[in-house]
Amino acid sequence: MEEKSKIERTEEINANLASVKERVTSALKSAGRGLEEVTLIAVTKTFPVSDVEILYDLGLRNFGENRDQEGSAKAPDIDSDSIWHFQGQIQSNKLKSIIKWADVIQSLDELRHATTLHDLLRKNETNSAMDIFIQVSLDFLKEIEPTNRGGVQPSELEPFIEHLLEFSTLNPIGLMAVAPTGIEPELAFSKLAEIHQGIQINYPAITKLSAGMSNDFESAISHGATHIRLGSQILGVR
Repeated sequence: MEEKSKIERTEEINANLASVKERVTSALKSAGRGLEEVTLIAVTKTFPVSDVEILYDLGLRNFGENRDQEGSAKAPDIDSDSIWHFQGQIQSNKLKSIIKWADVIQSLDELRHATTLHDLLRKNETNSAMDIFIQVSLDFLKEIEPTNRGGVQPSELEPFIEHLLEFSTLNPIGLMAVAPTGIEPELAFSKLAEIHQGIQINYPAITKLSAGMSNDFESAISHGATHIRLGSQILGVR
């Protein structure tokens, strides 16, 4: 029964993944972009490591986790050529553990966390800097007082980047954002693309844009997303 269950799960995930890839390809073609211009990150939060193993066997190499407890448990069981993205809200006391398994941090939005991260990485004497996405807040698009989902305000992005560039252990490569609830994804990602383009004038190395999840990734692709973070479209609803 266990083997049959694994076969069925593999078939289910494979079918979902094939559907997602078709939609990604279609969105890229519609946007006039190349087929290799988007990195698909499978968000595996709340799903078992056996699902990650299936995704790995199906060719995926980028995985995302929101919680250190889950990422630290799953990442060591997957081959070392996999790339793990931490994309949850950062807690200072979790960073020491996070840097042991995460290759990329997608949700940096506070300088105190950047300082802690730098100090921890420097003690590890790593030879390469950790890739960082700066989380941008799009809450300004909401007319009512929003629930703070984190993120640097657009007006504060440039000084934030300047501070990050002082840390030799951090390599800011892109921006990340989540479309606010109640706001049309087209508007959110259009504004994000505008912000990204403005940042690239003075910081041309900030080339990446992580945007789009299971319900809005096609819109994100149309506005230049280079990384999309999909969970339920691939693994289903937990």
